[in-house]
Amino acid sequence: MNKILNLIGRTKELFCEDINNNEKILREIILNSTFLVIGGAGSIGQAVTKEIFKRNPKKLHVVDISENNMVELVRDIRSSFGYIDGEFATFALDIGSSEYDAFIKADGKYDYVLNLSALKHVRSEKDPFTLMRMIETNVFNTDKTLQQSIENGTKKYFCVSTDKAANPVNMMGASKRIMEMFVMRKSQQINVSMARFANVAFSDGSLLHGFNQRIEKNQPIVAPNDIKRYFVTPQESGELCLMSCIFGEKRDIFFPKLSENLHLITFADIAVKYLNNLGYEPYLCETEDEARELANTLPAQGKWPCLFTASDTTGEKDFEEFFTDKEVLDMARFENLGIIKNEALFDEDKLNHFENTIKNFKSNLTWTKEDIVKEFFSMIPDFGHKETGKYLDGKM
Repeated sequence: MNKILNLIGRTKELFCEDINNNEKILREIILNSTFLVIGGAGSIGQAVTKEIFKRNPKKLHVVDISENNMVELVRDIRSSFGYIDGEFATFALDIGSSEYDAFIKADGKYDYVLNLSALKHVRSEKDPFTLMRMIETNVFNTDKTLQQSIENGTKKYFCVSTDKAANPVNMMGASKRIMEMFVMRKSQQINVSMARFANVAFSDGSLLHGFNQRIEKNQPIVAPNDIKRYFVTPQESGELCLMSCIFGEKRDIFFPKLSENLHLITFADIAVKYLNNLGYEPYLCETEDEARELANTLPAQGKWPCLFTASDTTGEKDFEEFFTDKEVLDMARFENLGIIKNEALFDEDKLNHFENTIKNFKSNLTWTKEDIVKEFFSMIPDFGHKETGKYLDGKM
């Protein structure tokens, strides 16, 4: 934890006070409750699962499509925490599948359902097919599992949104904003809460996680030098989700308060700290070819080839924000957690039109990215999407 904090330029954990102030109530509620964690083998899902597990729940079921990540989650939990008195079980299932539906039909009785599943990468909007899977995962699987929770009498449903849902400029952020609208509709039948938060440092598939892979494979470190982001640690992501799930009132969206403990830092700055921590001095290269070539010789001299460039790819937001100026906030309830207070505001006709249009695309097995972008604009008229024609997969 401290190592990650140092790399993202912090000395203090974000939510210590709020967790400590509420620990007794957290433990009491979790000890007497049953939980289903969907998408529990991803970085945030694993963090949430561990936060619940270590407080000895009555029942904890974890579902994820990734069999390998699930195995590692179980090994990690057994190695760190051991065992609990209650039932702990994992299931390698796709929540969009009939097998998952059968699993829910066979049991499905949970006090709390936490949905951490998501397609989270901006790069996933480069083609119409992955983009459609993003909509299915982020919007319709959420709506489906919400409905199942309603039918099974679940006490509380929690799902993760993103800071990129506030005034979205990319399809990923917009898909989560649309998800929030669908959640608002279902909130008339079930207690729901959400969370928006920043990049999770060294989460699976993230650029920082990629640093580990580049070092392991003796490859150059590449990072944008003009994009600043807020970062939370994996444990902090788990704590934030748990606090929102347990303490969030109906339709609340929790987010980290901005303070001296949470500040913007560039990916390039983190790369420098990261390399220094490993005993390497960054060596700045001019081109990809130069960086690739020098990766064969520089590390033996205590230097590492780096390519730090300005970002020019589709979907990158110039700044980060957790809420818009139109949203009502409660900044007093917790020390380091802010809350967006929401009414059940949604446009039934728009939601139905979006749902039917996407279903028609899928039943005909034909659609374009332009078709989907048009539907996103119909849901979010001020959607700030900019198409540059360049994507992260076209860079090193």
